Amino acid sequence: MNQQRLILSSPLLEIVISRLAQQLIETHQDFADTVILGMQPRGIHFAERVARELNRALGHTVPLGYLDATFYRDDFRRRDSPLRPNTTHVPFIIENKRVILIDDVLATGRMVRAALDAMTAFGRPRKVELLVLIDRRYNRDLPIKPDYTGKRVNTLESQQVLVEWTEQGADADRIWLVG
Repeated sequence: MNQQRLILSSPLLEIVISRLAQQLIETHQDFADTVILGMQPRGIHFAERVARELNRALGHTVPLGYLDATFYRDDFRRRDSPLRPNTTHVPFIIENKRVILIDDVLATGRMVRAALDAMTAFGRPRKVELLVLIDRRYNRDLPIKPDYTGKRVNTLESQQVLVEWTEQGADADRIWLVG
């Protein structure tokens, strides 16, 4: 039997995004030397939400890009079916910038490691910070920890976190624990 438990939904999700944006502003002030990279495919919707909240609070546009790490994954050549890459759109140089890498769910840490490798094509950042909506504790394969977290969730390896965004056609924003 497949069980679903609601982890997060509106209006609490908006409060979480607002809190994360305020934490970023405390650290990065006016974002003069800071950029945001949303991790493809699912982290871009969350990154866009965070960027919108930052733009509203700061009164100017924070640089936002999308990073695809498909070809940097350590399981890229081990799959039966080929992976389909997503769009990388980084309309700025990250050389000597502070980069906030954003993803919706942090589980094993392998996608973050791949994203760190993929970033080097755009320069050497001064510092990289990780912001995630959901931190799946007890699932890490690599020693990667988020700097900013929306919600920490204790999960079993057999469970999944399902994120539904209205931008992807869902009727409401919801995050589920499935399994």
